[in-house]
Amino acid sequence: MLFKDFCEYLKLLEKTTERLRMVSILANLFREMSPEEIQKATYLLLGELYPDWMGLPELGVAEKMCLEALSRASGLSKTELEKLLKQTGDIGEAAERIAQRKKLTALITQQLTVSSVYDSLIKIAMATGPGSQDVKIRILTGLFLSASPIEARYIARIVLGTTRLGIQEMTILDGLAQAFFGTKEKRPVIEEAFNKYPDIGYIALITAKEGEGGLRKIKAQPGVPIRPMLAERLSDPKEILDKVGGEALAEYKYDGERAQIHKKNGKVVIFSRRLENITEQYPDVQKAILEAIQADSFIVEGEIVCVDPDTDELRPFQELMHRKRKYDIVRAMQEYPTKVFLFDCLFLDGQELLDKPYPERRKILESITKITDSVQLTKAKIVKSPADLEEFMMQAVEDGCEGIIVKSIRSDAVYEAGARGWRWIKYKRDYKSEMIDTIDLVVVGAFYGKGRRSGTYGALLCASYNPEQDVFETVCKVGSGFTDTQLAELPKIFAPYVTKQKPPNLHVSEAMEPDVWIYPRIVMEVLGAEITLSPVHTCGKDLIKKNFNKEAGLAVRFPRFINWRLDKGPTDATTTKEIYEMYLQQLKKVQT
Repeated sequence: MLFKDFCEYLKLLEKTTERLRMVSILANLFREMSPEEIQKATYLLLGELYPDWMGLPELGVAEKMCLEALSRASGLSKTELEKLLKQTGDIGEAAERIAQRKKLTALITQQLTVSSVYDSLIKIAMATGPGSQDVKIRILTGLFLSASPIEARYIARIVLGTTRLGIQEMTILDGLAQAFFGTKEKRPVIEEAFNKYPDIGYIALITAKEGEGGLRKIKAQPGVPIRPMLAERLSDPKEILDKVGGEALAEYKYDGERAQIHKKNGKVVIFSRRLENITEQYPDVQKAILEAIQADSFIVEGEIVCVDPDTDELRPFQELMHRKRKYDIVRAMQEYPTKVFLFDCLFLDGQELLDKPYPERRKILESITKITDSVQLTKAKIVKSPADLEEFMMQAVEDGCEGIIVKSIRSDAVYEAGARGWRWIKYKRDYKSEMIDTIDLVVVGAFYGKGRRSGTYGALLCASYNPEQDVFETVCKVGSGFTDTQLAELPKIFAPYVTKQKPPNLHVSEAMEPDVWIYPRIVMEVLGAEITLSPVHTCGKDLIKKNFNKEAGLAVRFPRFINWRLDKGPTDATTTKEIYEMYLQQLKKVQT
């Protein structure tokens, strides 16, 4: 496919905010491409070259480098280009105008294709070491020299990560299902494969090339992270046990970083819950796991927790985030030592275990784990009554944990990769406050500060994630809880994600439009007084209308910032359904 034809599809996607229309556009696009082109196109649609978990180099193109390439291609000075960029506010529009002026200094020798552009971007990413910056600029200059105006627009946006089409992986899976199976109803087949092998390009290739048969052959394998199973939440012990069949295994919920730990060919690799390779942050965990787990190859899950080096008491999650520093990891290990509390085994010595019930997986984990000072199993107990559950909850809180996770022990308690369900239920100590729990929200906009906050943002517009519609829905403005230092850093933190246009995958009312739109990327933990009905927020609006016949959404009252959740991606945020369930729990409390 010619790249200019691909760009016409991007233009169509950019103009629509309707998900069904997006899916239809994607399906038409995929039908016109070869399987190999589809693989590359899906990466470009998401603004990436390959999955983050592969740990391969990023493009590494800054705005100045892009302007240098445009200058070389057009003959315009950097001053002229910077002036044009300031006028348009968008590198893509600036590149398009430059191409329209027909000041390119070389003849177009060949038309760009999707494959040739993708392959050139790979060369840019792989250019490292001395002289790499000039190599990147030369390759990018070549692309601009060959680009038509619309191609220049999207090349510039892709290399700077500002395509912002409002498309997530699930929308692409819908497009693939419609293109190759004729209906979105077949998406679960594709999604199951994607949950085990979360490489959108590879899954697209197999879908187009081998169909349903090829997808069903995809199995979990060490070295490739599995999308994690997630828990629902409830605050009533009786209701929790009713959901899981009357008895369950309750486990401590530690305030740490959830980790998926793989061993393959004698090497341990650690992935975060958002599937990033975090191995370099935890060399001590690598060593401890190699000593503790007696198996050739495995995938286990656990919680990495920071501990006090003097008292061995558990430290809060935020202390662990010092490990995110990319320097002096030896010192960080000394100041912020860790323990790993394992709770699941998903693969062992060539056998995928996802379809085995949880008690069997836990038993397998126990059989291969040698308990050490650094590696232990989560503290667990079979509970058969609300009183047992409440007592274990209080014990967990006393021992420094967030709460407990209640897990089904029935025969159908399989590992639902990538899904949130009632086989696992969170019961956290925060449920004892008026607002049931802290929640993790995505920042989607900002409001300029006034008075002491002049020059920075005074409040952030935050949203929940609605996975059914693959959109973000606003739920509150957060302006309290920040230190002066944190407030001053806000413009810098969000600068890469500021956009002129409202993110197309965002539901927001006119009454809640911010001064600055922010593309949904950064997640923050928020605590409020309660959840209330709101005439201006969009979170849960469909659910409220359906079940209460009211034109209102849900909002967090008196929200305050708690922490940045660097371990979570935007689609890991608290879901609209979860916030709705929390609202229902509040109603129950009021009624009783």
